[in-house]
Amino acid sequence: MNILVINAGSSSLKYQLVDFNSNKVLARGLCERVGSDSSFHKHGVDDNEIVHETPLRDHEEAMQLVLKTLTEGEHAAISSLAEIGAVGHRIVHGGEYFQASAMIDDDVISKIDELAELAPLHNKAALSGIYACQELMPGIPMVAVFDTAFFQTLPQSAYMYPLPYEYYEQYGIRKYGAHGTSHRYISERAADILGENLQDLRLITCHLGNGCSVSAIDHGHPIDTSMGFTPLDGLMMGTRCGAIDPAIVTYLMQKLDLTPQQMDDIMNKKSGLLGISGVSNDLRSVREASESGNERAMLAYEMFASRVKKYIGQYLALMAGCDAIVLTAGIGENCAKMRRMIFSGLQPLGIVLDQEKNKHRGFERIVSSDKSEVTIIIIPTDEEYMIARDTYEIVRAQRQIVRVQRD
Repeated sequence: MNILVINAGSSSLKYQLVDFNSNKVLARGLCERVGSDSSFHKHGVDDNEIVHETPLRDHEEAMQLVLKTLTEGEHAAISSLAEIGAVGHRIVHGGEYFQASAMIDDDVISKIDELAELAPLHNKAALSGIYACQELMPGIPMVAVFDTAFFQTLPQSAYMYPLPYEYYEQYGIRKYGAHGTSHRYISERAADILGENLQDLRLITCHLGNGCSVSAIDHGHPIDTSMGFTPLDGLMMGTRCGAIDPAIVTYLMQKLDLTPQQMDDIMNKKSGLLGISGVSNDLRSVREASESGNERAMLAYEMFASRVKKYIGQYLALMAGCDAIVLTAGIGENCAKMRRMIFSGLQPLGIVLDQEKNKHRGFERIVSSDKSEVTIIIIPTDEEYMIARDTYEIVRAQRQIVRVQRD
């Protein structure tokens, strides 16, 4: 079955066409800056990627271009839309409604829309992608895969905040987490690499990119994660501040006469690596500046490493140790210096990085020393595969139910 995976952002639309039976990526691409005059489209696999500027007024136009590119011209991956068996959509926020991926129907769409208040940039964009597919691909089944679903098994003691309980009852104030699809993938792959059953392992999984989160996965079930009610909580990130004293928020709003939206923009878009370094939200640029003697860039580097290390320490205590620590995403996979700083000084806890193995980048591997009691693993994440897998399994199960009902 060919499955089209759609990941719609506020001004972007990523896609991947996967032949799930052979686990082969037939095509992938990205429509960027949707809705602006400078929109462009990247399409292709590996060295065959093409890039061209093209006006895209909205997500429906972007979807039209994607489907045309997949089926027409020299870069076509399939001959017609009839070759697409299903569409999987990445949805950031599923609230407490969804503990697993779900076949998209009117009720699911209504709930995604209702939850847009908790992820306004992401859920609304995802709905645009869903509506565009419904318009352009009527009758093709679609599945919603929720980033928050993986963390619905968190114990109440982990997901509740120490606020008046009625705020949870009335407004759903609780920890939801994010990056769940990524944490689920790398935890499963880690078990495969270790040759162990996931249900027998204690894992700490670290998704470290422009957005960052760390999770404690105890015998196959997440028991805590760093992101909270929104993706702003937890680690310092590219432009997000992560966890800070909440009194800072009201203090700055009073001092600077800021509106809630202005304060939200500061914490989400002007903080983190960018806010401290004053250079960039990209760790590569921050590293270059730090190695050139920029003291603020050096400080940003040290703050980032320290915060990741602290979460690892928390989750080691929570699970009374761990079998492996897994790193993924741009920083986790590619920055040897950051990995050295994160694991520096953890040798007494049985966590020993192999400096030679750590030098490499860009592929799946173990980077801990043979003497290390805890295995350190680098695993490039593959959220698209997880979305395709869930989509395949749900659509196949639905077809089997229909077949039984007909018989």
